[in-house]
Amino acid sequence: MQRRITRASVLAAVATLALAGCVSAPQQRFAPNEAPVVLGPSVRDNVTPMEAVLACYADHIAATRRPPIIVGVGDVKDYTGKYSINEGNAITQGGALMVYSALGKLGGAVSIAERFDPVIAERELGYADRRQLGDGRTHQLGGPNGGQNVPWLPYFGGTINKSDYFIVGGITELNYNINSGGAEFAVNQVGVKARTFSQSVSVDLRIVDTKSLMVVRTVSLTKQFNGYEVGLNVFRFFGSKLYDVDIGAKGQEPVQMGVRAALEEGVVRLMAAVTQVDHRPCMTMRPGGGEAIPLTPAAELRKVDNPGADAAAGAAAVTSPVAQGGVAVNAGGPGGARLTGTATQVAFDFGATTLGGSSLALIDQIAGAARKGTTDIVLVARDTENWDARKRDELIEQRIAAVTSALANRGVAPGAISVTWRPDAADTSIHRDGPGLQEIAKLRIGSPVVGGAAPSSSADGAVKGD
Repeated sequence: MQRRITRASVLAAVATLALAGCVSAPQQRFAPNEAPVVLGPSVRDNVTPMEAVLACYADHIAATRRPPIIVGVGDVKDYTGKYSINEGNAITQGGALMVYSALGKLGGAVSIAERFDPVIAERELGYADRRQLGDGRTHQLGGPNGGQNVPWLPYFGGTINKSDYFIVGGITELNYNINSGGAEFAVNQVGVKARTFSQSVSVDLRIVDTKSLMVVRTVSLTKQFNGYEVGLNVFRFFGSKLYDVDIGAKGQEPVQMGVRAALEEGVVRLMAAVTQVDHRPCMTMRPGGGEAIPLTPAAELRKVDNPGADAAAGAAAVTSPVAQGGVAVNAGGPGGARLTGTATQVAFDFGATTLGGSSLALIDQIAGAARKGTTDIVLVARDTENWDARKRDELIEQRIAAVTSALANRGVAPGAISVTWRPDAADTSIHRDGPGLQEIAKLRIGSPVVGGAAPSSSADGAVKGD
């Protein structure tokens, strides 16, 4: 039996095709015989209303020219307890990751210490402790009985920089439909409707002093979200035909983006408490009242570099905490326990009296600096060294002689090198200088004489005591 094609059927088909055109999306077939894949927008920077504020505040911190504070992040949990069987958790479970990203948007104004997921680092430290970690090269270890070449990477501890503060907290409130309103009107099953609704979330954060575990500052912030819904509905008979038509739109401010923005503002306020840099002038840069969110990320809005961060990075590059070329060096980075000030550290391995590759590279730099003026050097060794007075003094003499000889080979006369400090014979204390290190002597290069100087086997005129 042939089906009769009516005008209404044709109109319905045309309407269906028109609607399909309205909701169509680009598609691409990646391989023969594969179904085409719908293509959406490309990846972009995840910007929030706080981008300009974060850039402004980072510039204010950098303008102080102070070394960056080292901050870690603990767990920032979802404490709302809101869960749906169909949609899962209503609030993001990645609050800590959002706080990390907020600190990262402050750039070099703040240094970030990984404390949330240190599993890989702890495994590698375990491998190093068991002498299983290598880098494809051999390393020379010094010692009282001579050197030894080993295929594993020597490690003596103290490579992990301490943090100054850490941030913890959680997302504590999710309030549905705190305010709603609207209207709906229908006549003969033809109606229109419009409504608005609001909900809110709250976050509670605190920043804690790592040394004392005292809470320095707490913040509690809340953010409202607005939504709307409009629609047109037709449900009625036209002649013998029943028509059911629904047209409408619904939208809501992204909840998780609002959570991120609240956490970012909390980070700014907490950092203001520990840096003593006022954040309030920057808070006026938040968009509000329906203003568009700037699409430029905070890193590109920055205008002031942080010399303190650059200097800290340079110090970390000069000295490595792992034995390289025969000498284990371990200088404190930003916030570490380094006590040498502007002096250059020259490190010796446990019980060693010879200089290895990395320390010899430092000697080259020291000799170059000595040609321009007075230069201070501090000799350091592992803080696990605890010799008797006679053995310690012998090692100090030999180490001073090794540095003096190395400098003499580079044109610095031994007579230009003086010992400004070494422990007295009765001094049995450990003079710490950086993680895992102790000071053993301090040298000063005064008026260098270039060329023709013979190396000395010992440092003449060494001053003992302070």
